[in-house]
Amino acid sequence: MQYPEPIAKLIESFMKLPGIGQKTAARLAFFCLEMDEEEVLDFANALIRSKRDLHQCSVCGNITETDPCAICSDQSRDLSTILVVENPRDVMSMEKIREYHGLYHVLNGVLSPMEGTGPEDLNIASLIKRLQDEVVKEVIIATNATAEGEATAMYLSRLIKPAGIKVTRLAYGLAVGSDIEYADEMTLFRAIDGRREL
Repeated sequence: MQYPEPIAKLIESFMKLPGIGQKTAARLAFFCLEMDEEEVLDFANALIRSKRDLHQCSVCGNITETDPCAICSDQSRDLSTILVVENPRDVMSMEKIREYHGLYHVLNGVLSPMEGTGPEDLNIASLIKRLQDEVVKEVIIATNATAEGEATAMYLSRLIKPAGIKVTRLAYGLAVGSDIEYADEMTLFRAIDGRREL
C-alpha cells in the first residue's frame, strides 16, 4: 500500500536529512501528523526563519543574524588568536568549553580532491586577508582528525607560516576520524590546551 501523496512527500523530505532512513523518516512524518496545527506551524516557521534570517558573518564565516557576528563584535575577545574550524557547529562546540577566548574562522568545508573541493571552494581567501589586516600572532587549526582535515591543516600551515605567524594544531585528545561537534567538553578542553605547532 502506498502512502497518500502529502505523507509520502513529508517522508521523502525527512529522508534528505543526514542519518535519516526511510523508517525514521516515516516515524517523524507520522509524529508530525499527531502534532497540533499550531505546533506544526511553529516548526515550519522555525525552518523558514533559519533559512531566511541566518547568513554568514562577513568576517569569520560563522552563521549569524547580525553582521559581523556576536563573536567578531566582542571587544573582550583575544584578537591575536584565530581558531580555524570546518563548520559553524564546531564554533558552537568550542564555545561550550568556555576556555577559548580568541576569534574564529569557519572554512565551510575541507579540501577533498575526491569530491572536487579545492582551496577556491573554501573560506580561505578571507582568512589570508584577515591575517594581513589584524594583529594575529597565532592561528590554531582545528579541522577534524580525518585525512581531509589533515590535508587542509597542512595546506593552511604552508600558506600562513611564511607570514611569520605561529601555526598550531589541536592536540590529539580527539579520536582520529571523529568530529569536533560530537566530542565531550573535557576532550575539547584537553585538545585546545595541548595544541602543538605545525
